[in-house]
Amino acid sequence: MKDADAAVRGDRAADAIAGSDRPAHASQGSPGEVFRAFLKLGISAFGGPIAHLGYFRDEFVTRRRWVDEAGYADLVALCQFLPGPASSQVGFALGLMRAGPLGGLAAWTAFTLPSAILLILFAAGASAFDSGIGAAIVHGLKIVAVAVVAQAVFGMARSLCPDRTRATIAVVAVVAVVALAGSLGQIAAIVMGGLAGLWFCSTEAAVLPPIPMVPVSRTAGLVALAVFAVLLILLPVFAAMDPAATGAGPVALFDAFYRAGALVFGGGHVVLPLLQAFVVEPGWASDDAFLAGYGAAQAVPGPLFTFAAYLGAIASPQGYGLPGAVIGLMAISLPGLLLVVAALPFWDEFRRRVTAQAAMRGANAAVVGILGAALYDPVFVNAVRGPADFALALAGFVALVVWKAPPWTVVLACALASIAIA
Repeated sequence: MKDADAAVRGDRAADAIAGSDRPAHASQGSPGEVFRAFLKLGISAFGGPIAHLGYFRDEFVTRRRWVDEAGYADLVALCQFLPGPASSQVGFALGLMRAGPLGGLAAWTAFTLPSAILLILFAAGASAFDSGIGAAIVHGLKIVAVAVVAQAVFGMARSLCPDRTRATIAVVAVVAVVALAGSLGQIAAIVMGGLAGLWFCSTEAAVLPPIPMVPVSRTAGLVALAVFAVLLILLPVFAAMDPAATGAGPVALFDAFYRAGALVFGGGHVVLPLLQAFVVEPGWASDDAFLAGYGAAQAVPGPLFTFAAYLGAIASPQGYGLPGAVIGLMAISLPGLLLVVAALPFWDEFRRRVTAQAAMRGANAAVVGILGAALYDPVFVNAVRGPADFALALAGFVALVVWKAPPWTVVLACALASIAIA
């Protein structure tokens, strides 16, 4: 008995010495359990990032009780703060907390795979949509993209630009994107938005509850952050050395999608302008193919970032098929997952700082401006050819915003209406 008590005291002493550098939450489930739970959502979670977060809350807070309400809210806040796909990051964090690193990978794989497979199949059959009814369906998908992005701009502007200061930051971001074409303008807009937030959006820090303990040590977090930074810096160098650098070589492809995943704040539809800059502007995909795939992505369950699998599969000059799809999907997802691991051990302390909260207010407002600029070009100018197209896009927008119609029903209705118009 004394030996047992001594062992317990020794373990506690070791914990005290290790401090915050030791994982603070023991795994409670298995990767298989996590995979099965998220696979069900991967094949049924329609509606985009906000809807996915609702599905997660219902499944893992209310029904399975893997995490409490406050803990879930804090995970959502963290993933909204970080670059990358917020719903996928929340799912990864839930799997990580439930069953360790393998649980995190199981959650991401199960939630992502169904929609990725569907979009790869769409890319493989894209040639069937070059004329006739197929071309009309593709045009309908482009019109869906107008309605969906307009809905995203509308919703984000209401929540992220509620005052004159942040509305002005959003407008300045539009100007920056127009003045500096491509990814440079978008990155500059986010940086300027963050600086403007520090200057103009600083208020008293919000009172926040403590976060739940997480199974990630500070050492692991620093390693993940270092990997993220090294890849972000060195991938462009290796891409420039790629023998296929004049086209969509494998390294250049990985670099483009990695940077898109690393630099997109807000997740979801906000990735559209960055992907357009990194994939369409170099000539790896046409505007028409890009928007058709984006429209198709609205009709499948799971995260919108699986759009990268479609783009990787069709990337020119030769089209990579399945290998390109794997490159695109892995590269765009990796930075967001690395940042979740990097941030979890430090998030509780960092999020309470006034400066961090102010910078994110400004950066989020800039994101609204970037997405607003993308709504016009390439989305609107490539989809709306006349009054009938405009009316159809407007009807889709009203269906989504006012009638709260599921996105897949709007996709189906616009495709059928486009066939009728044609």
